[in-house]
Amino acid sequence: MRISILDIFWLLVIVWSFVPLLSRQTRDSHRYRVIRNFERKRKSRVITLIHRQESTSLFGMTFARHISIEDSEQVLRAIRLTDPDVPIDIVLHTPGGLVLATEQIAHAIQNHSAKVTVFVPHYAMSGGTLIALAADEIVMDPNAVLGPVDPQIGSFPAASILAAVGKKPMAEIDDQTLILADVSEKALKQVHSLVVKILSDKMPEEKAIHVADALSTGRWTHDYPITCEELEQMGLVACTDMPMEIYELMELYPQPSSRKRPSVGYIPLPYGTRGEQPRRGN
Repeated sequence: MRISILDIFWLLVIVWSFVPLLSRQTRDSHRYRVIRNFERKRKSRVITLIHRQESTSLFGMTFARHISIEDSEQVLRAIRLTDPDVPIDIVLHTPGGLVLATEQIAHAIQNHSAKVTVFVPHYAMSGGTLIALAADEIVMDPNAVLGPVDPQIGSFPAASILAAVGKKPMAEIDDQTLILADVSEKALKQVHSLVVKILSDKMPEEKAIHVADALSTGRWTHDYPITCEELEQMGLVACTDMPMEIYELMELYPQPSSRKRPSVGYIPLPYGTRGEQPRRGN
């Protein structure tokens, strides 16, 4: 039986098409193994909420990954499947998302009887911060950050809309802007009230109101990074003793590859404290 060049070509196409599938299945298997080992170690349920791919571009249009209703449905289902006496560990890496979805997750976390710990290896902004605040303990990498939870109306911060309206005479403001201002005022009150309610179980109400003022009223820009030190000053527990398993798990959620040259390069091995270089194995 003679094999033509065309046969070889189609064989290579078939093999090449199965490589990504095999790679994904191998990575998924490794993820489950790391998660299961961490669950056995801490006797807990591990839930991951990781949006590793912050944005993608398709035909010139940008699509962002964020906390969606589908995410909240899956997280709520995982919590329902967990016995009330079993602790929950949430690995959180997200730029934020829908207010409705994050509120549902936050409420579910608060309603869980056992301890809930949120691990933030890199960042949890906006709605991710709201989820972290609902947990009993926040464990962060020393360089990880949370962010403000002030509401956004369309593409503008609600606080900025109100500030702009307040600087102009009423006669010069069109009806659409006034409607946006009304919605902004309601959104600010709702989010502020939600943050106070979440924090009231962890600190005195006066302190909870003070923290809610800082996080939800537009004191900072929406992408302002809130560090561990600032969180501790607010009275929020933000440990920095991050388990190595969390870093290992994050390595299994790689950023999708692209054809562009990587921006960051290094030898992925630990170096000594005195400038010692890694030794090549035999």
